[in-house]
Amino acid sequence: MPLGTLDRRAPSFFRQGPSALSQLVLYSALALFLMVADARFRVAEPLRKVVATVLYPAQWLMLQPVAMVDHATRYFQSLDSAQAQSDAARKQLTLLAQRAHQADQLGQENDRLRRLLDLRERLQVPAQAAQILYDTADPYSRRVMVDRGQDTGVLPGSPVLDGAGILGQVTRVYPFVSEVTLLTDREQAIPVLNNRTSARGVAYGDPVASHGGGIELRFVSANADVQEGDQLTTSGLDGVYPPGLPVARVVRVERRADSAFARIYCEPAAAIQGARHVLLLQPLTGQLPQRPEPDQPETAVRKKGRK
Repeated sequence: MPLGTLDRRAPSFFRQGPSALSQLVLYSALALFLMVADARFRVAEPLRKVVATVLYPAQWLMLQPVAMVDHATRYFQSLDSAQAQSDAARKQLTLLAQRAHQADQLGQENDRLRRLLDLRERLQVPAQAAQILYDTADPYSRRVMVDRGQDTGVLPGSPVLDGAGILGQVTRVYPFVSEVTLLTDREQAIPVLNNRTSARGVAYGDPVASHGGGIELRFVSANADVQEGDQLTTSGLDGVYPPGLPVARVVRVERRADSAFARIYCEPAAAIQGARHVLLLQPLTGQLPQRPEPDQPETAVRKKGRK
Protein backbone atom coordinates (compact mmCIF):
# COMPACT_ATOMS: atom_id res chain seq x y z
CA MET A 1 0.00 0.00 0.00
CA PRO A 2 1.42 3.41 -0.87
CA LEU A 3 2.47 5.57 1.99
CA GLY A 4 0.37 8.51 0.78
CA THR A 5 -2.83 6.57 1.12
CA LEU A 6 -2.49 5.88 4.89
CA ASP A 7 -4.88 7.66 7.30
CA ARG A 8 -2.66 9.40 9.74
CA ARG A 9 -5.53 10.52 12.08
CA ALA A 10 -5.78 9.01 15.57
CA PRO A 11 -8.13 6.07 15.94
CA SER A 12 -11.54 6.77 17.41
CA PHE A 13 -10.53 4.96 20.61
CA PHE A 14 -8.04 7.69 21.39
CA ARG A 15 -10.23 10.65 20.43
CA GLN A 16 -10.84 13.14 23.28
CA GLY A 17 -14.42 14.53 23.94
CA PRO A 18 -16.00 16.54 26.77
CA SER A 19 -14.79 15.50 30.18
CA ALA A 20 -16.95 13.54 32.61
CA LEU A 21 -17.24 16.53 34.94
CA SER A 22 -18.46 18.73 32.09
CA GLN A 23 -21.09 16.18 31.15
CA LEU A 24 -22.22 15.92 34.77
CA VAL A 25 -22.59 19.67 35.06
CA LEU A 26 -24.40 19.90 31.74
CA TYR A 27 -26.88 17.11 32.47
CA SER A 28 -27.44 18.38 36.03
CA ALA A 29 -28.24 21.85 34.74
CA LEU A 30 -30.56 20.37 32.09
CA ALA A 31 -32.34 18.25 34.71
CA LEU A 32 -32.71 21.24 37.02
CA PHE A 33 -34.04 23.34 34.16
CA LEU A 34 -36.59 20.67 33.22
CA MET A 35 -37.73 20.30 36.83
CA VAL A 36 -38.19 24.05 37.26
CA ALA A 37 -39.96 24.34 33.93
CA ASP A 38 -42.26 21.45 34.76
CA ALA A 39 -43.02 22.88 38.21
CA ARG A 40 -43.76 26.36 36.86
CA PHE A 41 -45.14 25.75 33.37
CA ARG A 42 -46.20 22.05 33.42
CA VAL A 43 -44.23 21.31 30.26
CA ALA A 44 -44.10 17.58 31.01
CA GLU A 45 -47.77 17.23 31.89
CA PRO A 46 -48.90 15.97 28.43
CA LEU A 47 -46.06 13.44 28.35
CA ARG A 48 -46.93 12.30 31.86
CA LYS A 49 -50.57 11.77 30.88
CA VAL A 50 -49.59 9.78 27.81
CA VAL A 51 -47.25 7.54 29.81
CA ALA A 52 -49.89 7.01 32.51
CA THR A 53 -52.51 6.11 29.88
CA VAL A 54 -50.19 3.64 28.19
CA LEU A 55 -49.12 1.99 31.44
CA TYR A 56 -52.62 1.84 33.00
CA PRO A 57 -53.62 -1.56 31.49
CA ALA A 58 -50.38 -3.10 32.72
CA GLN A 59 -50.90 -1.64 36.17
CA TRP A 60 -54.50 -2.88 36.25
CA LEU A 61 -53.46 -6.41 35.27
CA MET A 62 -50.70 -6.49 37.90
CA LEU A 63 -53.08 -5.27 40.65
CA GLN A 64 -55.83 -7.79 39.92
CA PRO A 65 -54.30 -10.66 41.98
CA VAL A 66 -53.79 -8.33 44.94
CA ALA A 67 -57.38 -7.07 44.68
CA MET A 68 -58.74 -10.63 44.44
CA VAL A 69 -56.84 -11.69 47.53
CA ASP A 70 -58.02 -8.58 49.37
CA HIS A 71 -61.68 -9.17 48.42
CA ALA A 72 -61.48 -12.81 49.41
CA THR A 73 -59.96 -11.93 52.79
CA ARG A 74 -62.63 -9.32 53.46
CA TYR A 75 -65.36 -11.74 52.40
CA PHE A 76 -64.29 -14.44 54.82
CA GLN A 77 -63.74 -11.89 57.58
CA SER A 78 -67.24 -10.48 57.03
CA LEU A 79 -68.66 -14.01 57.18
CA ASP A 80 -66.92 -14.65 60.49
CA SER A 81 -68.01 -11.28 61.87
CA ALA A 82 -71.61 -11.78 60.74
CA GLN A 83 -71.68 -15.25 62.29
CA ALA A 84 -70.30 -13.92 65.58
CA GLN A 85 -72.83 -11.08 65.62
CA SER A 86 -75.64 -13.51 64.84
CA ASP A 87 -74.60 -15.78 67.71
CA ALA A 88 -74.34 -12.83 70.11
CA ALA A 89 -77.74 -11.49 69.00
CA ARG A 90 -79.30 -14.94 69.42
CA LYS A 91 -77.90 -15.24 72.93
CA GLN A 92 -79.03 -11.70 73.79
CA LEU A 93 -82.52 -12.43 72.43
CA THR A 94 -82.73 -15.59 74.51
CA LEU A 95 -81.62 -13.72 77.62
CA LEU A 96 -84.10 -10.90 76.98
CA ALA A 97 -86.92 -13.38 76.43
CA GLN A 98 -86.05 -15.09 79.72
CA ARG A 99 -85.97 -11.76 81.55
CA ALA A 100 -89.26 -10.69 79.97
CA HIS A 101 -90.89 -13.93 81.10
CA GLN A 102 -89.53 -13.43 84.62
CA ALA A 103 -90.72 -9.82 84.60
CA ASP A 104 -94.23 -10.94 83.60
CA GLN A 105 -94.25 -13.46 86.42
CA LEU A 106 -93.01 -10.90 88.93
CA GLY A 107 -95.60 -8.41 87.72
CA GLN A 108 -98.40 -10.93 88.18
CA GLU A 109 -97.14 -11.84 91.66
CA ASN A 110 -96.89 -8.16 92.54
CA ASP A 111 -100.46 -7.55 91.40
CA ARG A 112 -101.71 -10.50 93.45
CA LEU A 113 -99.85 -9.29 96.53
CA ARG A 114 -101.24 -5.80 96.11
CA ARG A 115 -104.77 -7.11 95.84
CA LEU A 116 -104.14 -9.35 98.85
CA LEU A 117 -102.84 -6.47 100.94
CA ASP A 118 -105.45 -4.06 99.56
CA LEU A 119 -102.81 -1.58 98.39
CA ARG A 120 -103.18 1.13 95.80
CA GLU A 121 -102.74 0.20 92.19
CA ARG A 122 -99.57 1.28 90.47
CA LEU A 123 -99.76 4.74 89.05
CA GLN A 124 -100.10 4.93 85.27
CA VAL A 125 -97.89 7.74 84.02
CA PRO A 126 -98.78 9.25 80.61
CA ALA A 127 -95.78 9.99 78.40
CA GLN A 128 -94.96 11.64 75.11
CA ALA A 129 -91.87 11.61 72.92
CA ALA A 130 -89.81 14.73 72.27
CA GLN A 131 -86.60 15.78 70.55
CA ILE A 132 -83.83 17.94 71.96
CA LEU A 133 -83.40 21.05 69.82
CA TYR A 134 -80.38 22.83 71.31
CA ASP A 135 -78.58 23.77 74.51
CA THR A 136 -79.45 26.99 76.26
CA ALA A 137 -77.19 30.00 75.90
CA ASP A 138 -76.27 30.15 79.60
CA PRO A 139 -72.78 28.60 79.95
CA TYR A 140 -73.15 28.22 83.73
CA SER A 141 -76.20 25.96 83.60
CA ARG A 142 -77.01 22.55 82.17
CA ARG A 143 -80.27 23.05 80.31
CA VAL A 144 -81.65 22.04 76.93
CA MET A 145 -84.74 22.88 74.90
CA VAL A 146 -87.18 20.25 73.58
CA ASP A 147 -89.81 20.56 70.85
CA ARG A 148 -92.85 20.08 73.08
CA GLY A 149 -94.70 22.78 74.98
CA GLN A 150 -98.08 23.89 76.24
CA ASP A 151 -99.75 22.95 72.96
CA THR A 152 -99.03 19.25 73.70
CA GLY A 153 -99.87 19.37 77.41
CA VAL A 154 -96.37 19.52 78.92
CA LEU A 155 -96.44 20.53 82.58
CA PRO A 156 -93.70 22.15 84.68
CA GLY A 157 -91.88 19.55 86.74
CA SER A 158 -92.38 16.75 84.21
CA PRO A 159 -89.64 14.10 84.43
CA VAL A 160 -87.52 13.64 81.31
CA LEU A 161 -85.71 10.39 80.50
CA ASP A 162 -84.01 8.68 77.61
CA GLY A 163 -83.58 4.99 76.90
CA ALA A 164 -81.12 4.53 79.78
CA GLY A 165 -82.55 6.55 82.67
CA ILE A 166 -83.57 9.91 84.10
CA LEU A 167 -82.18 12.85 82.13
CA GLY A 168 -83.67 15.81 83.98
CA GLN A 169 -86.85 17.73 84.68
CA VAL A 170 -88.94 20.32 82.84
CA THR A 171 -88.47 23.68 84.55
CA ARG A 172 -90.08 26.09 82.08
CA VAL A 173 -92.87 25.55 79.59
CA TYR A 174 -93.46 27.80 76.59
CA PRO A 175 -96.21 27.59 73.97
CA PHE A 176 -94.25 25.35 71.59
CA VAL A 177 -91.02 24.41 73.40
CA SER A 178 -89.94 23.55 76.94
CA GLU A 179 -86.78 24.01 78.96
CA VAL A 180 -85.31 20.91 80.61
CA THR A 181 -82.82 21.18 83.47
CA LEU A 182 -80.41 18.25 83.37
CA LEU A 183 -79.45 16.22 86.42
CA THR A 184 -75.91 17.59 86.28
CA ASP A 185 -77.08 21.17 86.89
CA ARG A 186 -75.91 22.48 90.26
CA GLU A 187 -79.46 23.50 91.21
CA GLN A 188 -80.99 20.12 90.43
CA ALA A 189 -81.75 17.53 93.14
CA ILE A 190 -83.50 14.18 92.96
CA PRO A 191 -84.41 11.66 95.71
CA VAL A 192 -82.82 8.28 95.03
CA LEU A 193 -82.83 4.75 96.39
CA ASN A 194 -79.85 2.40 96.59
CA ASN A 195 -81.01 -0.87 95.04
CA ARG A 196 -78.52 -2.94 97.02
CA THR A 197 -79.18 -1.58 100.50
CA SER A 198 -82.60 0.10 100.00
CA ALA A 199 -81.17 3.23 101.63
CA ARG A 200 -82.69 6.52 100.55
CA GLY A 201 -80.82 9.72 99.83
CA VAL A 202 -80.75 12.85 97.71
CA ALA A 203 -78.48 13.29 94.70
CA TYR A 204 -77.37 16.75 93.57
CA GLY A 205 -75.97 17.90 90.26
CA ASP A 206 -72.21 18.28 90.02
CA PRO A 207 -71.40 20.04 86.72
CA VAL A 208 -67.63 19.95 87.31
CA ALA A 209 -67.25 16.21 87.89
CA SER A 210 -64.99 14.61 85.25
CA HIS A 211 -65.32 17.79 83.14
CA GLY A 212 -68.54 16.41 81.70
CA GLY A 213 -70.93 16.67 84.59
CA GLY A 214 -71.97 14.13 87.17
CA ILE A 215 -74.05 13.60 90.29
CA GLU A 216 -73.02 13.72 93.93
CA LEU A 217 -74.85 11.86 96.68
CA ARG A 218 -74.63 14.23 99.64
CA PHE A 219 -75.31 14.11 103.36
CA VAL A 220 -74.51 10.40 103.62
CA SER A 221 -72.80 9.24 106.78
CA ALA A 222 -69.15 8.33 106.47
CA ASN A 223 -69.82 4.81 107.77
CA ALA A 224 -72.82 4.22 105.50
CA ASP A 225 -72.88 1.06 103.39
CA VAL A 226 -72.19 2.54 99.97
CA GLN A 227 -69.90 0.84 97.47
CA GLU A 228 -68.64 1.52 93.98
CA GLY A 229 -71.01 0.07 91.42
CA ASP A 230 -74.20 0.57 93.45
CA GLN A 231 -77.18 1.41 91.26
CA LEU A 232 -79.36 4.37 92.25
CA THR A 233 -82.99 4.62 91.17
CA THR A 234 -85.80 7.07 91.85
CA SER A 235 -87.46 6.53 95.21
CA GLY A 236 -90.77 8.12 94.21
CA LEU A 237 -91.13 9.93 97.55
CA ASP A 238 -91.10 13.40 96.03
CA GLY A 239 -94.35 12.94 94.15
CA VAL A 240 -92.69 13.91 90.86
CA TYR A 241 -90.58 11.00 89.61
CA PRO A 242 -92.11 7.52 89.30
CA PRO A 243 -90.27 4.99 91.48
CA GLY A 244 -87.77 2.52 90.08
CA LEU A 245 -86.33 4.58 87.20
CA PRO A 246 -82.52 4.38 86.78
CA VAL A 247 -80.70 7.52 87.90
CA ALA A 248 -76.97 6.89 88.34
CA ARG A 249 -74.20 4.50 89.32
CA VAL A 250 -71.72 5.08 92.14
CA VAL A 251 -68.22 5.45 90.70
CA ARG A 252 -66.16 6.73 93.66
CA VAL A 253 -66.56 6.91 97.43
CA GLU A 254 -64.29 9.12 99.53
CA ARG A 255 -64.34 8.82 103.30
CA ARG A 256 -62.37 11.42 105.26
CA ALA A 257 -61.48 11.35 108.90
CA ASP A 258 -62.13 15.08 109.30
CA SER A 259 -65.71 14.91 107.96
CA ALA A 260 -68.83 13.18 109.21
CA PHE A 261 -70.13 12.74 105.66
CA ALA A 262 -68.71 10.79 102.76
CA ARG A 263 -68.12 12.23 99.29
CA ILE A 264 -69.97 9.96 96.87
CA TYR A 265 -69.60 10.66 93.15
CA CYS A 266 -72.01 9.07 90.70
CA GLU A 267 -72.24 8.71 86.94
CA PRO A 268 -75.66 9.40 85.40
CA ALA A 269 -77.33 6.44 83.74
CA ALA A 270 -78.72 8.62 80.94
CA ALA A 271 -76.62 10.01 78.10
CA ILE A 272 -76.40 13.56 79.42
CA GLN A 273 -74.21 14.87 76.59
CA GLY A 274 -75.41 12.70 73.71
CA ALA A 275 -79.17 12.36 74.18
CA ARG A 276 -81.25 13.32 71.16
CA HIS A 277 -84.70 11.79 71.63
CA VAL A 278 -86.32 11.80 75.06
CA LEU A 279 -89.56 10.89 76.79
CA LEU A 280 -91.60 13.39 78.82
CA LEU A 281 -93.64 11.98 81.71
CA GLN A 282 -96.39 13.78 83.53
CA PRO A 283 -95.51 14.49 87.18
CA LEU A 284 -97.21 12.32 89.79
CA THR A 285 -98.53 15.31 91.73
CA GLY A 286 -101.82 15.22 89.83
CA GLN A 287 -102.41 11.52 90.60
CA LEU A 288 -101.55 11.48 94.29
CA PRO A 289 -104.13 12.42 96.97
CA GLN A 290 -103.89 15.94 98.31
CA ARG A 291 -101.93 16.49 101.47
CA PRO A 292 -104.04 17.33 104.53
CA GLU A 293 -103.83 20.84 105.80
CA PRO A 294 -101.61 21.22 108.87
CA ASP A 295 -103.41 21.46 112.19
CA GLN A 296 -103.63 24.86 113.81
CA PRO A 297 -101.15 25.41 116.61
CA GLU A 298 -102.54 25.06 120.12
CA THR A 299 -101.52 28.62 121.03
CA ALA A 300 -103.61 30.00 118.15
CA VAL A 301 -106.60 27.96 119.34
CA ARG A 302 -106.19 29.33 122.87
CA LYS A 303 -106.02 32.90 121.62
CA LYS A 304 -109.20 32.40 119.63
CA GLY A 305 -110.89 30.97 122.77
CA ARG A 306 -109.87 33.96 124.87
CA LYS A 307 -111.27 36.34 122.29
